[in-house]
Amino acid sequence: MPDLLLELRCEEIPASMQRKAAESLKKLVTDGLVEAGLTYEAARSYWTPRRLALDIRGLSARSRDVREERKGPSVKAPDAAIQGFLRSAGLASVEEAHIHSDPKKGDFYVAHIVKPGRAAEDIIADLMPGIIRSFPWPKSMRWGAASGPRGRSYGGVDGRGGEALHWVRPLQSILCTFGPETAEPEVVDFEVEGIRSGNVTYGHRFHAPQPITVKRFEDYVASLEAARVVLDADRRKQIILTDAKNLAFANSLDLIEDEGLLEEVAGLVEWPVVLLGEFEEEFLEIPPEIIRLTIRANQKCFVARPQGQVKALANHFVLVSNIEAKDGGREISLGNGKVVRARLSDAVHFWKTDQADVPDLALLEASAQRLGLELKKPLDQRMARLDYLNVTFHAKLGTQGARVERIVKLAREIASLVKADPEWAARAALLAKADLQTEVVGEFPELQGAMGHKYALLQGEEPAVAAAIEEHYKPQGPTDRVPVDPVSIAVALADKLDTLAGFWAIDEKPTGSKDPFALRRAALGVIRIIVENQIALSLAKWASSDLLSFFHDRLKVYLKDKGVRHDLIESIITPQADDLLAILRRVEALGVFLDSEDGQNLLAGAKRAVNILAAEEKKGTAISDAVDTALLRDDAEKALLNALNQIEKETRHAIEKEDFPAAMRALSRLREPVDSFFEQVLVNDEDMAVRANRLALLSRIRMATGEVADFSRINS
Repeated sequence: MPDLLLELRCEEIPASMQRKAAESLKKLVTDGLVEAGLTYEAARSYWTPRRLALDIRGLSARSRDVREERKGPSVKAPDAAIQGFLRSAGLASVEEAHIHSDPKKGDFYVAHIVKPGRAAEDIIADLMPGIIRSFPWPKSMRWGAASGPRGRSYGGVDGRGGEALHWVRPLQSILCTFGPETAEPEVVDFEVEGIRSGNVTYGHRFHAPQPITVKRFEDYVASLEAARVVLDADRRKQIILTDAKNLAFANSLDLIEDEGLLEEVAGLVEWPVVLLGEFEEEFLEIPPEIIRLTIRANQKCFVARPQGQVKALANHFVLVSNIEAKDGGREISLGNGKVVRARLSDAVHFWKTDQADVPDLALLEASAQRLGLELKKPLDQRMARLDYLNVTFHAKLGTQGARVERIVKLAREIASLVKADPEWAARAALLAKADLQTEVVGEFPELQGAMGHKYALLQGEEPAVAAAIEEHYKPQGPTDRVPVDPVSIAVALADKLDTLAGFWAIDEKPTGSKDPFALRRAALGVIRIIVENQIALSLAKWASSDLLSFFHDRLKVYLKDKGVRHDLIESIITPQADDLLAILRRVEALGVFLDSEDGQNLLAGAKRAVNILAAEEKKGTAISDAVDTALLRDDAEKALLNALNQIEKETRHAIEKEDFPAAMRALSRLREPVDSFFEQVLVNDEDMAVRANRLALLSRIRMATGEVADFSRINS
């Protein structure tokens, strides 16, 4: 079977777009080929900063012939109708049509149409220009002849009506070959914006800019490698990581790995060359996070630490060049070092400025007095300044200062419920947003919270208070750790509950896939903090019924991700349930119970009772409000009533103590009397009073099991 090799080469593809673009190219091409009637065995995409490539193996050489029978009018139809059918079916005369018979409708014309298959080369040539022209780049530019002189765009259409090509950067060449391994592959010929496909590509723009003629994928990869281009991005990543580790080790350092940076750097180079840079040791006086982010954000470089040390950084960094310099990269390292020093000098300035008085200190007295801040402390000054400047949190929810006041009040309330010091919780909540006014966080927003923690320790705050300032943002996602210290828990819950309650109050809720204020993440954060810390907390005090329903939806998602059966969750959650931990414990106890023989048998009996009741209620059958002992005729129904009287009390008592396993154990004793009742007693007795009384017994079964779950929602 033949193979297809495709390469689209352009000036530069931003690293953030490369992987997605390669996936899109693969999907667009393979979908188009399959839709045209071709099949293939395997397909894989590749990318570098200057090219997207696609290797499709085992592509069929030709699409299959398509045979179609198109039904026409009756042979007795008017001539105009018959002629219209012949034209639509592509038949020259009625003699080319076939006559079929139908017992009811009689004879009618049928066209037997055969559409011959097409050569794969023709299909590819027709398919590719459209894919290239409509390629889904997140950002693109218009260029080519239709975009006007010197590449200027005239709205995408030139004076002759031609459309300018939208592409991430100007397209430079197209390589497209097709053929079997045993024969010379052919160039699939097509043209886009004056660029005609061929069998030529180009290597590294500095080391090997000469044209390279290729045949199929294997020699394409080998030729590029010889021309200083590593096509496989994952291999570039491995080269960078391995060489960086080895270079660090050779200099008595440990590389600090960074998967996100590794992905980005691999998208910046075609021929990775790893080098070591250096900066002055005095910069190590500032926090490691600032150094790391400064070097990462500005120079796309990795940092290192002395071998064997966990937290301290070394005054070295690892950079990745795209060229093999004649001096071994010495000048490249020195040049990067100069830029790193300049950036770190800025960082030192930010760090020191944040520990000094703010310039408008005299204006902050009113804010400080209202909030209870100490203006001798730098972080307090920043919080006072945040309030004084009336920095908006949301147009309908007021300022950050007003929000902090709400969080302080809420954190104090929650503190007593989670065994945290209320004063520490209030102090942490008061300073939680202060670092938003610091120079470091202004430069690196991702350090908010972390810098507040550091500055709080520097001004003598309690360690638990300082930790809560950082941890109140957590968890930031499903894999992020949750805070475990009581003070951190109180402030984290207060922050998230205030956010959720506020946006619900102004009717700004998530819709579909849109969640601009990350409210789903906030709700999941509340759930994880409560569940993973085993906190019994009633949310109804802070959550409206609508918001409580939202928590229920997120809890269902959380539990399903943990492998909990959805029917068990649905059977437990009621609209009024506001203790998330109690819901979880009920679900766990119910799952254990239903895994037992008693649980399965009681489930069957309870569902039978519920189904009978539902059917009789629908018919309007009389059901007694209470069981009348005088109407009990059978020993089995008397035994059931006695069991219900005792077990209902035990179950209710166990639920009040939130001992859900005990409630399930009590409920399990209903299994035998329920089984006996259905074996020995006819519910629909001819005596309507007896029937109504027995239906009341079934209602008691429904009520008793309903104390722990809605058994009708549980799958058998």
